[in-house]
This record gives sequence, C-alpha cells and structure tokens, in this order.
Amino acid sequence: MKRLKFLPFVFVLGLVFTACKTEKKETKETTPKITIEKLNNSPAYADAVLQLNSPENTETLQSGTVDFNFDVQNYELGAQTQGPNANLLANSGKGQHIHFILNNQPYSAHYEANFSKEIPNGVHHLVAFLSRSYHESVKNENSVVVKKLVVGENATDSLGLNMDAPTLIYSRPKGTYKGKDAKNLLLDFFVLNTELSENGNKVKATINGNEFLISEWTPHVVKGLPMGEVSISLELIDAEGNLIPGPFNKVERKVTLAKE
Repeated sequence: MKRLKFLPFVFVLGLVFTACKTEKKETKETTPKITIEKLNNSPAYADAVLQLNSPENTETLQSGTVDFNFDVQNYELGAQTQGPNANLLANSGKGQHIHFILNNQPYSAHYEANFSKEIPNGVHHLVAFLSRSYHESVKNENSVVVKKLVVGENATDSLGLNMDAPTLIYSRPKGTYKGKDAKNLLLDFFVLNTELSENGNKVKATINGNEFLISEWTPHVVKGLPMGEVSISLELIDAEGNLIPGPFNKVERKVTLAKE
C-alpha cells in the first residue's frame, strides 16, 4: 500500500518539475535578443558635397553668435530620402539635413544651409556632414566638413585633439523613440583619418552590455531592445582590441524607448 501511495506523489512532482522547465523555457524564448544588422538600400549620394563658405577663418572668431553658411551640391536639404528605410527607421518629416556636431556632443539638425549658433569661448572641434531624412550620414570624402573653431581671445584647447589622428564621431541613436520608431534604431557614426577592416581598426559597440565588433564603415540597425533606457557605448579600437588614443574615441550615450 505504501508503494501505491508513493507513486502518485512522484508523478505529481514530475508534472510540477516539467511545468517549471516549460515555464522557464517559454520565458527564455520570449525574451528579446539584441542584434545589429547592416542597413542596406539607401541611395548612395556619392557625388554629394558639403562645404563651409563662412566663416572663412574659423580660428579668429568673436565670442557669441556665429553665422554659418554652407554650400550644398548634388543634395537637396529638406527633401525626403527615397527608399524603404524611411519607413523602417525614425524619419524626420522636415527631410534631409546637416548634422552639426561640436566636440563630439549630440548633434543639432539643420534643414537649411545658413544658420546661427551660440559657440562658447574656447577651442572647439566641428564635424558637420550631410544626413538623409532618417538620419543616416552620407559617407564620402566631400560630404563632411572638419574644422577647428577658436572663439574669443586667449582661447585654450582643453581637449587636445589631433585632427589628423584616427577619430570616431558619434551620430545615432539619439533622444527618445516612441511607438514603431522604437523597433529599429539606426546605429551610425563617422570615422576620420582611418579605415575599418577585419584585420585592422574596428568600432566596438556595447549596447545594454552586449558587445558587437564593426569592421566596416556602414550603418547598422539595432533590434530587440527593451522599452526604457538604453545604454550605448562606441569605441574606436585597433587590431589588438586596444582603445585608440583620442578624446572622442570612446563615447557613451543613453536613449529612451517608449511605447507611445
């Protein structure tokens, strides 16, 4: 009789154990996995040009407001970039624009070639490049402007950037993403004075603790991110995985994903 009573008890334990395993398995399978994949199908704009007309001498600027005048060729500011990526990614309704980045801080977007900026006293490093309406940078040797800005008298360079050295400039992701825009995030950056390759320099992206090595200068789409705050770190590293010296070559940002 004791054996007959013991068997059902073992059977019940087995069912509970199986149910727990199934629940854990289902939980694991439904947890999103963060991935990145190359972004394709964007128009190349290989002949697009961005030039800075004024100020002509960026190393003798007065304190306060600086007027910038850019020359844009073979590229239409304010136009919507054609192709499927405008629906895949967060897209600006104002169209194509210029990403204006000072000292590798978050960019300001400009939809006209002429605008004014308040630039504080000191030595600053400007990188400006053409951007598609969904914020993917146009990557060619003529689509970017790199300048040192010296503002005010007795300006000092607290960064010590060698503008001829390999340099990483962060662009996207940026800000807050809501609704469908939170499903696919553009990961994009600019590299100066270097090339990326399997056996050479790379960009290491760390997204919520997940590491990815990027050996080709191309935009990527980040998928599987949870709602809430997302931490992103980009590092320019050499073939041995060492951080390449430079004040901009490691940058950390946070963005926010919301349902609505």
